[in-house]
Amino acid sequence: MKKHIDYPLELRPLSDKEGGGWLVTYPDLPGCMSDGETPEEAMANGKDALDAWLKAAAEAGRDIPSPGDLPSGKFIARVPRSLHARLSARARQEGVSMNALVSSFLAESLGRREGMKR
Repeated sequence: MKKHIDYPLELRPLSDKEGGGWLVTYPDLPGCMSDGETPEEAMANGKDALDAWLKAAAEAGRDIPSPGDLPSGKFIARVPRSLHARLSARARQEGVSMNALVSSFLAESLGRREGMKR
């Protein structure tokens, strides 16, 4: 069975009209999605949904798509030390990694911008 870390995911905020919270989808796996109140909860629920999707497909004998050729999701950004310190402190306060915190900030910002275009 394929490892879940190989599959790219998309995380986006849900509008109030959509029920609020956050949505995780796996573009390579049709219908594989989950949600949660916070980005972290949505991602944890998404991992469970991904595991269940892969297991069900394997048990049914269906072909399991390979992860797509999407970008790795990794990038490095240099930030001022003062910003790094603030992000680090906020991540500790929230009980998440700095990567998870920055990812949620970016997703939230993109969601707001996309919502303005509608």
